[in-house]
Amino acid sequence: MRKILLLLVLFFISNTLIAQVEESKTGAWYMYFFKHQFKNSQFGIQGDLQYRNWDLGGDLEQLLIRSGLTYKPKNADILLTLGYGNITTGQFGQGNATSSESRIYQEALMPQKIGKRLHFTHRFRYEQRFVENQDFRTRYRYNLFLNVPLNNTSFDEKTYYLALYNELFINGQTDIGDNREVELFDRNRTYLGLGYVLNPKLKIQFGWMNQKTVTWGKGQIQLSLHHSF
Repeated sequence: MRKILLLLVLFFISNTLIAQVEESKTGAWYMYFFKHQFKNSQFGIQGDLQYRNWDLGGDLEQLLIRSGLTYKPKNADILLTLGYGNITTGQFGQGNATSSESRIYQEALMPQKIGKRLHFTHRFRYEQRFVENQDFRTRYRYNLFLNVPLNNTSFDEKTYYLALYNELFINGQTDIGDNREVELFDRNRTYLGLGYVLNPKLKIQFGWMNQKTVTWGKGQIQLSLHHSF
């Protein structure tokens, strides 16, 4: 009986260690962002595809597919979005288990320029989340972006620019079902990167992001392509 209990304890510990996020290992996010304004219209589309890994490649963290319909009011410098996202989340380590999420979101994007080079953007996002094996959830997000052109005062072709952002995530409720709870604070992301304008419709960025949740913190490199068409 003792041997059986010992084996069960060892089995539980080994699975806990496998599932535990290794904070010292750098992850990687590969991303494509797109947006398009319909001709002679206040409407458009925007979205992103993201392949996120717990390591530099192969250990799936998340596969995220997201897109939405945008609306730009005539008398306000703001872009509003109603969108949908589908997310597949993988388990850290050698396991192949995944969970799925469907997400509806509303977003307001407000640019702000200070001086000749400081280009801020405020993004407010409200999400309605349908996570596998959880009750309905909501989440609030605020992201402050700052892009600073380095060799020009605007984002013309062949311009290098500094890209920074900080995003805060707050859960709308703590009860997620089956006597499980989460904290109101969900996570925070801080990013520093370098961008390059390939042409007026295409930019590329490479940088590093630190993400902190209640239980772990981890660094990720990010490679992203930003496409307007």
